[in-house]
Parts: sequence; structure tokens; C-alpha cells
Amino acid sequence: MNDRIRRILEDLEAVRENLLALSDDIWLSIDHNDPQALEEGVEFKRKFNEKFAAFDCLASEISGLIQQFTSVTLDAEEQTGAEDEAENRRIIQQLNREEPHHLDEDFTYKRPYGYILDGQGATGIMTWQRLYYLVLRQLYQRDRDRFRSLRDEPEFISPYGHRTFDFEPAQMHRALQIADDFYAECNLSANGICKVIAKVLAALGIPKEQLKLFLREDRNAGRDQG
Repeated sequence: MNDRIRRILEDLEAVRENLLALSDDIWLSIDHNDPQALEEGVEFKRKFNEKFAAFDCLASEISGLIQQFTSVTLDAEEQTGAEDEAENRRIIQQLNREEPHHLDEDFTYKRPYGYILDGQGATGIMTWQRLYYLVLRQLYQRDRDRFRSLRDEPEFISPYGHRTFDFEPAQMHRALQIADDFYAECNLSANGICKVIAKVLAALGIPKEQLKLFLREDRNAGRDQG
């Protein structure tokens, strides 16, 4: 039964991430030089964002309720080498058997499985939001003061004044807690998440090639062929 519950929780999160990807797809398909098409696209995005916000809130509440009642969590299968060097070596060896991917690729409708960043690995990741949290958390712990300073840098503030990072979750569309008093905007598709991570790495002076991503599709395909 626990496996069934976990799959349902995964499906719920996959629907959320796929809806965000679909919204990106539709927006990019619009001819922005056509005033009428652009106007219709803006109206679609406005309505979509309104409906999605309601769905996202309800889906999060349902997921949280299920996880609390059943004690089945989305991160139960995660493994990280953050605290154990031997475990970290094992994880990296395992991941290095898979095909690595990089931040500048298109991850639309794809799902993560693990990553290696700066010699530290993690596997068993189920969602892009979870990968986003783990990577940002690792970078935050690496250089707390520099990371917190990103809040006020122009490249992390939208033309409408929305911050990628902030001290107040109420100011965000969907806040992801990185530290006790520090949050990241996570109302993002897979590609949006990767763009933010790439900007953070650049701001911290870390070559983006130091982050390798591993996809669940590649892992499952390897199992099927085996």
C-alpha cells in the first residue's frame, strides 16, 4: 500500500510540474510580434495563473494531509552524501553510471533523479522542487552571507519587483524555505528552476559545469534495456 500511496503523491506533484511546463510551452509558442496573439496569450496566462494558484494550494494541502496521516513521504527514498564521505563516494559512483545532463538543456516534461554538485551527490529525488531545494540549500550552506545578498541583486528581481529570494514568504507566489528566515520563489517549471540555479552558480563564482543532473527517464530506460 505504501508504494501505491507514494506513486499517487508523485503523480500529484508531476501534474503540478507538467502544468507549469505546459504554461511555458504555450507562452513560447505565441507570436509576440502579433498584437492580437500576444493579447490573447496574456489573457490566457492571467487566467491560467489564477486557476493554477488555486489548484497548487489544494494539491499541496492534499499531499500534506496524505503524508501526515500515512507517514509516506516524497523524500523517503532520497540518499545524500552530505554527512558521510563513504556514502557520498558510493552515490557518486552510482550516478556516474548514468548519462549526465546540464543546466542549459530542455527539461520540459522530464523528471530528476539525482545530482552531483561540487563533489557532493544525492539520489532518489522525485521532483524538481526537491532538487531545487537541495541544490540551493547546499549553496546556501557553502556561503551563507553571499547567498543572502542575492536578494537585492537586480538579476534576481523581476521587472515587476518580484524577488527570487526574500525574507518574507508572503511576498512570493510560492515560497520554498531555504533557511529559518530565507525563502526562494518556487512557482517555476523545470526549466525555470534550472535557470535560477544557473544564475546562482554564476553569482557565487561556481562554473555551471560543476553541477551534473541525472534524470529518472534515463535510469528507467537503462533498467528496461537490462
